[in-house]
Amino acid sequence: MAGGRRGSPLAASHSPEAVAARLGRDPRRSYVRDLVYGAVDGTVTTFAVVAGAWGAGLSTRIVLVLGVANLVADGFSMGAANYLGVRSEEQRRRRTRDDELEHIAVVPEGEREEIRQIFAAKGFRADDLDRVVDVITENRERWVQTMLTEEHGFAPHPAVPLRNALATFSAFVVVGFVPIAPFAAVAVVGGELSRPFVLSAALTAAAFLVVGAARGLVAERAPWRTALGTFTVGATAASIAAVAGAVLGRFA
Repeated sequence: MAGGRRGSPLAASHSPEAVAARLGRDPRRSYVRDLVYGAVDGTVTTFAVVAGAWGAGLSTRIVLVLGVANLVADGFSMGAANYLGVRSEEQRRRRTRDDELEHIAVVPEGEREEIRQIFAAKGFRADDLDRVVDVITENRERWVQTMLTEEHGFAPHPAVPLRNALATFSAFVVVGFVPIAPFAAVAVVGGELSRPFVLSAALTAAAFLVVGAARGLVAERAPWRTALGTFTVGATAASIAAVAGAVLGRFA
């Protein structure tokens, strides 16, 4: 393959020095899931409020008030829920770590056998298997970390719940503001837009495309594919929410 030729950028990035430098850096935790989750949910829920309020014939100012109230309250709720979820997972990780430390202290041979079977399943045999078991179990921290990742499926590095919560909340508020932006513009500048709800729907669709394209760039996938996928999911959810909100709004 051309990318693997000597002197190519790919080959240079896999020299012993480059590999050592890359692996020596602190790992960067991805918050893409939290950002996408907050952005899509914020846009969908805010657009639903706008659709319901506008469908009920409420004034632009009331639509704006309801939209902002939903944005702040739901955004905080989403961030708090994400914080509690990630924190609970980290608490479970710590409990599991304590359990493994106790098991190593009380039944070390049983824990060595677990390591042996884990790496035997990966294809290690005979002397190679004995060696890898010895290397892992000679250091208690390495031993515990291996059990956490290989036996229990935890990520190699713990999460920071507050950062996950802030990522979700920020994306929810920033992108979720898009559907009420036309109504905010009317309230701030004055005057009236001829079709603020149509403009709100168009901006909501654009927000889904932008979020999807950004997700593709971060994940190093074709942006147009991820943009289309996010738009399809988000637009479907927003349409259902809008129809429900508009229908119920007529009876309010």
